[in-house]
Amino acid sequence: MTVRSGTLAVLLLAAACKPASGDVHIEAADAGCDVPDDLASAAVATPPDDRPDAPVTGYLLALSWSPEYCRFRADDPASRGQCVDNRFGLIVHGLWPQAAARPHPRSCTRAEPVPAALMQENFCMMPSASLMQHQWRAHGTCAWDEPRAYFADTAALWAAVAPPDLFALSRQDGLSAAGVRAAFVATNPGWTGDMIGIDLNRRGWLEEIRLCLDLDRKPRRCSVAERGASDTAPVSIWRGGRA
Repeated sequence: MTVRSGTLAVLLLAAACKPASGDVHIEAADAGCDVPDDLASAAVATPPDDRPDAPVTGYLLALSWSPEYCRFRADDPASRGQCVDNRFGLIVHGLWPQAAARPHPRSCTRAEPVPAALMQENFCMMPSASLMQHQWRAHGTCAWDEPRAYFADTAALWAAVAPPDLFALSRQDGLSAAGVRAAFVATNPGWTGDMIGIDLNRRGWLEEIRLCLDLDRKPRRCSVAERGASDTAPVSIWRGGRA
């Protein structure tokens, strides 16, 4: 069934102001997608871990490059909604509370199951029921009282992002992490390269763009650990089989 995310629908005016991102499959903040009918919430609540949690000092909005994730998962039934029924560009991996002291807080309180209806609303932003439940359990419980608030705030931040045309960028010879950062800065005024983390796999292919946010969820400089790949690191971007 094709739906527009109910949570995101209220943000259409903001999303409509995004610069066009070019040759992309689907960008969740301003397009519907094919939502599975059988999204299921977790069966039981999960307890917090027993590790003391450091105070939250900022956030990361982690954006996953779906073509790379789906590269070897076309036959995985659990990834069908993301990798077969839909073809996404950037999607939201999660909104993560960060701490000045590591390890960062995780699984801070008891996590009730994310309601199936809420998963339906947010699937086009985060296209996996298990991922939604994990993000709420591992990260959302560290700064939000309930899952709807966590996903609403995540959606609002995602709606404000203007994704660069990574499909076009993938054709650029000699692409580096600095080039990816520059492409994001060009479509998102107010950001600078030192506010953007780049996560590459061991083969040098782009997996995620991570946006560093302060306690007010405004752009901030990333820490060394959050920054990931250095500016000079070579980057390859998988186009999902596109020529």
